Amino acid sequence: MRKTIIGIILLTAISLLCRSEVTLQPLGNAPTIHVDGKPMLIIGGELGNSCASSEPDIAGTFAKCARMNLNTVLVPVYWDLIEPKEGKFDFTLPDAILREAKANGIKVVLLWFGAWKNSMSCYAPEWVKKDWKRFPRAKTSTGKPLEILSTFDENVFRADSTAFINLLTHLDHVDKDNTVLMVQVENEIGMLEDARDHSKQANAAFNTGVPKELIQNIPLPNMAVPGNSTAEKNLTWDKVFGESSSEADEAFMAWHYGRYVGRLAEAAKKVFKRPLYVNAAMNSRGRKPGEYPSAGPLAHLKDIWKTAAPDVDLLAPDIYDSGFTGWADKYAMPDNPLFIPEIRRSEDNPAQALYAFGEHDAIGFSPFSIENGSDEPDNRSVKGFAKLREWEPLLTQWRGKDMTRGVYFDMDSISTTLTMDADSLHLTASHFFTLPWDPRATDGSRWPAGGAVIARIAPLEYIIAGTGVVIKFEGHNEIADKRTLGEDGFLADGKTSPAEPSITNSQTSSPIADSQATSKRLRESPTTIERIGILSCDEVDTRMQRIRRLSGDETHQGRHVRISPDDFTILHVKLYRYQ
Repeated sequence: MRKTIIGIILLTAISLLCRSEVTLQPLGNAPTIHVDGKPMLIIGGELGNSCASSEPDIAGTFAKCARMNLNTVLVPVYWDLIEPKEGKFDFTLPDAILREAKANGIKVVLLWFGAWKNSMSCYAPEWVKKDWKRFPRAKTSTGKPLEILSTFDENVFRADSTAFINLLTHLDHVDKDNTVLMVQVENEIGMLEDARDHSKQANAAFNTGVPKELIQNIPLPNMAVPGNSTAEKNLTWDKVFGESSSEADEAFMAWHYGRYVGRLAEAAKKVFKRPLYVNAAMNSRGRKPGEYPSAGPLAHLKDIWKTAAPDVDLLAPDIYDSGFTGWADKYAMPDNPLFIPEIRRSEDNPAQALYAFGEHDAIGFSPFSIENGSDEPDNRSVKGFAKLREWEPLLTQWRGKDMTRGVYFDMDSISTTLTMDADSLHLTASHFFTLPWDPRATDGSRWPAGGAVIARIAPLEYIIAGTGVVIKFEGHNEIADKRTLGEDGFLADGKTSPAEPSITNSQTSSPIADSQATSKRLRESPTTIERIGILSCDEVDTRMQRIRRLSGDETHQGRHVRISPDDFTILHVKLYRYQ
């Protein structure tokens, strides 16, 4: 009997030691999700708000997501459905999520729709909604009550926290295979109609001034004497955060939303060890605080949120406006790894993901309302996500080593130049349709997005994995040839490339004249021009095995390399210098 007991103890200990973990830890210098010590990229999709509210819906949705080649699905868990009566919990739906995810070979990120979802408190249970005296609401400056639970009320926090921690405790018991990768705390927190809550409790908190903890831990440009203990006393929000009342109001609410979420996160990590994040609705289109969800985890409020909620691992943007790269760039910061949990679903998504992974070592990428997308094998997104899954080992191999850049092009942004200092060259990347050869470039068709990861794997040696791009390589002192060459390489008399408009100022009347002026300048002040040539360009697989050697017409006789928007391809390019 004694040996049996010892055996059971040993087996239990081994089981605990062998249990895999989910962590957010560096790979090179890039924070990365690891499962059982192995890095992974989230190639995901987020479900629409109501897709996880019944077991049949969950089953059908996960099966479709598997056919769409996703490795992760972001799934809501609803407070009102797991705690329909106070203190009585029903985890049927979270269990169904785990069951269907495992059956389809998919990981999940759980979204806690608790006290707030898109600012509002629509997912609070009926017993919370009806008892507005016990669970008070935020108010506008005119006294209008909103369907937004007050972040200043302890009853609200205790009820929300109790449900959240019970859910996570249950998951810790049942998620033995670590199907859950991360947890989102609330959803798109923020005040609407006004920049801040004007309830009695909120006004009292506002009038106490800026907390010392906040003053000591973030840059405060409006402080007259930073670091002076006397100056730090009794500082009002408007003195510290600007004369604009909306700026002060937003900073005040960001602090209190952050503190609320920070307390949830601190408690969560004691029972369920998973990375935590919060997502933000963007402050776009010139809107003012309160016209967008004021005080959410926005880039300009990052320092406040990081101080208020240190147990939250990252702030994440939900991107629905144009200017994708600009929004992504704002959230890729040294202390905030990029994760895009929501973006407008389109066939451009794989190209956008390539930019995020290549330029910013993003943790993951996830279009919204993914269940409404196509799961047909020939759909561009389905093919693109399949390639991202196939390329994941390469992307993780390069990750965090400062080896990669990312490019993304649509009709609003068609070209960019990257400086590759290690090789002393310029890399000009453009949309494929800047070449005049495809009729879709000029027939009024919508240009499909182009995107690529560009990895420098050795001196003058590059891997380009992408779709819909054309790339030229030039030395730092190389003089760009502004003359247009046709597909056969012959001069196109006096015509210029769509990507390079003709110059019509008084100094240069034509591309030919510009070239002649350059030649004259070089004769008068001779210098050595070192040029970059393409030594070889191979289409390869993920093992770097050659599929075909590309040259001649496929490289415009050695002038560039390119990938059609109809393909997702890996190119292995070797360059050389000549004079």
